[in-house]
Amino acid sequence: MQIAGVCAYARIIRTWEKRKKSMLEKLAKQTAIYGISTILGRFLSYLLTPFYTRIFGVETYGIITDVYALIPFALVLLTLGMESGFFRFTAKAEAAGGDVATAKKRIFTTMWGITTLAAALFFAIVTLFSDTCAQWMGEAYTAHPEYVIIVAAIVFFDVAGCIPFSRLRERGNALKFVGFKLANIIMQVGFAVVFWAIGLFDSEFGVGWAFVANLLASAITTIAVTISGGTMPKIHWALLGAMFAYSLPLLISSIAGTANEFIDRQLIKYLVPEGSMAQLGIYGAITKIAVVMTLFTQMYRLAAEPFFLANFKKEEFIETNAAAMKYYILASMIIFLGIALFRDLFALIVGSQFRQGIFILPIVLGANVLSGVWLNLSFWYKREEKTGFALWVTLSGLIASVGAGFILIPKEGYYGAAWSRFIAEVVMVTVSLALNRAFYPTPYDFKRIIEYVITALALFFVAESISVEGGMLRYTINTLLFVLYLVYAIRREKIDVKALVKAVLRR
Repeated sequence: MQIAGVCAYARIIRTWEKRKKSMLEKLAKQTAIYGISTILGRFLSYLLTPFYTRIFGVETYGIITDVYALIPFALVLLTLGMESGFFRFTAKAEAAGGDVATAKKRIFTTMWGITTLAAALFFAIVTLFSDTCAQWMGEAYTAHPEYVIIVAAIVFFDVAGCIPFSRLRERGNALKFVGFKLANIIMQVGFAVVFWAIGLFDSEFGVGWAFVANLLASAITTIAVTISGGTMPKIHWALLGAMFAYSLPLLISSIAGTANEFIDRQLIKYLVPEGSMAQLGIYGAITKIAVVMTLFTQMYRLAAEPFFLANFKKEEFIETNAAAMKYYILASMIIFLGIALFRDLFALIVGSQFRQGIFILPIVLGANVLSGVWLNLSFWYKREEKTGFALWVTLSGLIASVGAGFILIPKEGYYGAAWSRFIAEVVMVTVSLALNRAFYPTPYDFKRIIEYVITALALFFVAESISVEGGMLRYTINTLLFVLYLVYAIRREKIDVKALVKAVLRR
C-alpha cells in the first residue's frame, strides 16, 4: 500500500511538472508573439527618435519628451483601470458558464462605453480651456495652445481604442492585434517623414506637426479596430458598480504608478534652475535608447497579464509565477548587459547634441528591470481581487520619486532624475515583496535570482574597470563578457535553446 501510494504521489508530481512546463511554454510563446510585433512596431516608432533628435534642437525635443510623458498619464486616468478589469471579468464569465458570449459582450460594451465617454469629456474640457492648459504646461506651449488640443485628440482616440484592443488580446487574435498596432506606427512614421519632406517642420507650427502625425495615425487605427469589432459601446449600468469596485483601486494605483513614470520629467522642467527644457530633451532622448528593455517589459506584460489573470488553480498560479519571475530577471539581465556594455554604440541612435547624457543609461536600464519585477509581484493581488494593495505599492514609489527628485534634481539635473526614478522602483519592489510575503507567500527562487543579478553586475563592473586603448579591443572584451554571461545562463538553467525556438515557431 505504501509503495502504491508513493508511486501515485510520484505520478502526480510528474503530471504537475509537465503541466507547469507546458504553462511556462505557453507564456513564452505568447510573450514571443507579442514580442515580435512589439519589437518591430517599437523599432519603427523609435526611428522617430534619431529622426527628431536630428531635426530639432534639445529644447524643442524637450517639448516632445514632455508631451509623451504626459500622454500615458492621461490614458491611465481615462481608461479607469478597466483594461486589467476586462481580463478578470471575462475570465469570471467563462467560469460562471451559461451564455458566455452574451456575458462577455455586455462586459465589453460597458467598459468600452464608459472609457470612451470619459475620453470625450476630457477632450471637450481641454478644448474649451486650451489657453489655460497651455499656461499650466509652461512657456513653450503658450504661443501654441493648439498643441494642447491636438494632444487631447490623440488621447481621445487612444482611449477609445483601448478596450477593443484588449478584446483582441483576450480572444487570442494576436495577428489582428499586431496588424493594427503596426499599421498605426507605420502611418505615424510615414506622416512624420512626409511632413518633413515638404518642409512643414520648418514652419512656425514646427514641432506641432509631429503631434498631427500621431493624431492622424491614432484616429485611423481606432476607427479601423472599432469597425472590425462589429458592435457599439453600450453601458450596462448594473454591471458598472462591480467593475468600478474591482478597477478603482487599480486606477488609483495606476495613476500613482504612471506619475512615477513622468514625474521625473516634470521635476526637471520645474526644478532645474536654467536650461530645463534642454535637460529634459537630453533625458528623454537617453531614456528612449533603453528601448530594448522597455520593449521586453512591455511584451511580457501583454502576454502575462491575460495569462496570469485567467482561472487556474492557486497552486499552479504560485508555482508558475515563481518560475516566471526567475526567467524574467534572467532575460532582463542579459538585455541589461547587451545594452550597457555597448552604450556608446547605442548613443549613435540620437543626435550628437544629446549624447552627452549617455552615462545615465545603465541607471535607466536598472530602473526598467525593477519595473518588470514589481509587475510580476502584482499579479497575485490582481488575481485575488485585492487590488487595493496596488495603491500601497505605487504611492510608496511616488513619494520616493518626489522626495529623491526634490533633493537630487536641482543640483544634478537629469542625472538626479535618473537616480530618483531608480530609487522609486527599488521602493516599489521592496513594498511589493513585503506584501507578497505577508499575504500570499510565493516560493521565488531568491538564491538563483540574486546569483543572476550579482553575476551580471560583476561582469559590467569588470568591463568598466578595464582601461584599454582602441575601440575594437574594448568591444572585443565586452563581447566576450556578454557571451560568457549568456553561456553561463543557458547552462545554469539547462535551457534547451533549440526546443524553445521550435516551440515558439510552432505557434
